[in-house]
Amino acid sequence: MYYIYHIFGKKIGVTRNLNSRVTSQQGYKEDEYEVLETSDDIDYVSDRELELQSIYGYKVDRQSYKNLTQKKLNKMKLNVTEQTTTFPCPINKLKGNLSDNLGIKIETGFGKYVLTKELSDWIINNASTSMFNPARSYIYNKALDEFAQSLGKKSMAMEYYNQPESVKVDDPNIYDLIRQWADERGIYRNGDTKTQYVKLLEESGELARAILKDDKVEFVDAIGDMVVVLTNLAALEGLKIEDCVTSAYEVIASRKGSMVNGTFVKQTL
Repeated sequence: MYYIYHIFGKKIGVTRNLNSRVTSQQGYKEDEYEVLETSDDIDYVSDRELELQSIYGYKVDRQSYKNLTQKKLNKMKLNVTEQTTTFPCPINKLKGNLSDNLGIKIETGFGKYVLTKELSDWIINNASTSMFNPARSYIYNKALDEFAQSLGKKSMAMEYYNQPESVKVDDPNIYDLIRQWADERGIYRNGDTKTQYVKLLEESGELARAILKDDKVEFVDAIGDMVVVLTNLAALEGLKIEDCVTSAYEVIASRKGSMVNGTFVKQTL
């Protein structure tokens, strides 16, 4: 069930967990907000939230709840190395991303854990900004393990193994998730390649703006959105984007050339 909530004089938002999102995260008690509407239809609550924000005179979100939710699910792809675990979001967005992904598994060379509220709080307090990409943040695996030891590492590992199989199985191919998302929303039934191409141009414009503004977060979002559209564009033609990329790589793999004014120019015979 989705809840459209109203924090008096502040904002209107959507959540599936009022206690976690409004009380725990934002600090508002039950008498400081109201539930305006409930629904199990994510499309309805996403559109209705924007409508109510306008009616109540609040700033209208740039993206709908369903789009933000899908992006968070797509983005919460951890990069685990021997020393660190990196999260695909900046520190100022880490709390919301972790909250939306409670229950996912984290596996490092030191152990296996489930992302609980307690572990999420520790990550937020100990994360650092990536020196390579300010839109990403990371923690040290050994420090995570020390925290696990303080709670009782064995019990945390048992919690991992007690998770449902749907949590413990390997993550699906991200392109499969995109295609499943698009199919559920009727994009393949009701869309066509022309409309998806127009969408690609729109996302390309977003990327151009991000480059001009040197906005790393929007840069990442725009590239991700373009990949989503390209995935759907290929599917509408009965193709898989993976095959398209593989085909392109097989062509360029042995290509020779040189850099000219910042662009790679292939060698001609």
